[in-house]
Order: sequence, then structure tokens, then C-alpha cells
Amino acid sequence: QVQLVESGGGLVQSGGSLRLSCTASGGTFRTLSMAWFRQAPGLEREFVAAISWFNAYTYYGSSVKGRFTISRDNAKNTVYLQMNSLKREDTAVYSCAASGNIRGLDDTSQYAYWGQGTQVTVSS
Repeated sequence: QVQLVESGGGLVQSGGSLRLSCTASGGTFRTLSMAWFRQAPGLEREFVAAISWFNAYTYYGSSVKGRFTISRDNAKNTVYLQMNSLKREDTAVYSCAASGNIRGLDDTSQYAYWGQGTQVTVSS
């Protein structure tokens, strides 16, 4: 059973930066594709970014491409989400997820393991 714990959320001004971390335990991290999703109040869960375990390819949602960067450190069992040029519409609960798959990584159904989430609030 894989457990995921996120950290790094908080309150930031528009235009600022935050880095989220998600540390995994209970599984073989190097064989897990990792992703970040977010959900704002009243909206559906949205794909943010993913990184494949197989070749470290990265994928991004259209609303964050060019501003956010996903990376992983297999030695630390941790995936990161560097968020730059934050906007008010980035305000949401950000959750990390883990999957043994390497395709369809923008689809929530591919992920068997989820963290509890961390709140990111961007003020104007």
C-alpha cells in the first residue's frame, strides 16, 4: 500500500511562487508514475502535471504549461511541483497521485493512490 503525503501549500500573492512536495512510502517509488491534480470549490478535479516512471517524460495541463514544473527525486521518494507566476485561478487543493502505469497519465482513473491534498491560495 502506497501512502502519499503532500506539503508546501500556503498563501501566496499573485505572481509569486510555491513548491509543493509529495513523499511516498510503502511502495517502490522508482516504478510509480506521479502526478498532481487540483480541485477548486465547485469545480471538477483538474489535471496539473505528471511524470512517468519509465522515461521521466513530463506532461502538463494547458492552464499551467510554461509556469509549473514537475520533477522527481527517486532517492528521496519525492515528487515536486514548482509553481511560478501564480494566478488567482490557481487557488485549489492540490493532491498528488501515484500509478504503476505509463499511459493516460492525465486521467484520474489511472491512479490507485492519492494523498490528502494541500491547500494553495493565491491572493491578488
